[in-house]
Amino acid sequence: MSPEESLSALGFTDTEALVYCELLRVGAATGYRLAQAIGKAQANTYKALSTLVQKGAVLADEGEPKSFRALPPAELVGALQKGFSDRAQTAQAALESLGAPAPEDRIYQLRNSAQVYERARAMIAAAREVVLFDLFPGPFAELAPALAQAHARGVTVAGVWYQAVEPAPPFEVSRSRTSDLVIQRWPGEQLTVVADSREYLVSLLNQGAVRHAIWSDSLYLSCLQHYALAAEVRLHAMAKDEPAHMPEMTLAGRLPPGLRDLLGVEA
Repeated sequence: MSPEESLSALGFTDTEALVYCELLRVGAATGYRLAQAIGKAQANTYKALSTLVQKGAVLADEGEPKSFRALPPAELVGALQKGFSDRAQTAQAALESLGAPAPEDRIYQLRNSAQVYERARAMIAAAREVVLFDLFPGPFAELAPALAQAHARGVTVAGVWYQAVEPAPPFEVSRSRTSDLVIQRWPGEQLTVVADSREYLVSLLNQGAVRHAIWSDSLYLSCLQHYALAAEVRLHAMAKDEPAHMPEMTLAGRLPPGLRDLLGVEA
């Protein structure tokens, strides 16, 4: 991506991007010199300069003829970030004033990893009593701060993880006793979160892409997910040896037909 394209991605017009980048290259310049340098009509160049000054991206002196200088990139990006953050908070407050939607008892598909992680963080932030999880290393690293914040405000947080980290998190975690084999066999990184047994998120991520992802506010399905995860946490926290039947029921043992189909392997 060229410097001009990077500015276009931030909402600058093509002419604005050309003018700003040219000022970075040459330093202070008049509108006339800029129009010649970028090959644009003077009227269009001066219009772009006026907009850039209003945005705070370009500084104008008071001499004759007037010259312009680009704001340093770090200051420009910082100002843009601050402005976006302020506008986003204002928009959020305005939208939330419309009221929260009632639970719909439906299942929704999520299409990208950013959407998956934002939904997971929102669920954790909204939880008031208990959050349960099953997280592979990548998703755990992404969500650990949100889980710690929930724990700090008194929410019970517990789950299964597959790779210990230091320092240990403040909430309850049970490492899968077959973590290495599970990570080796499973076709991606698993992310499962249940919040207050009122909503759940199940996702399979593969190299940053979403292979499968669903979220639901179904109370019935959320309760099933809650108790299934609670059983997993208790199972992996057990100190004694696995019961004899456990190889038939875990990824460390015989693979059931549906999992063989998912993995694309024969019996």
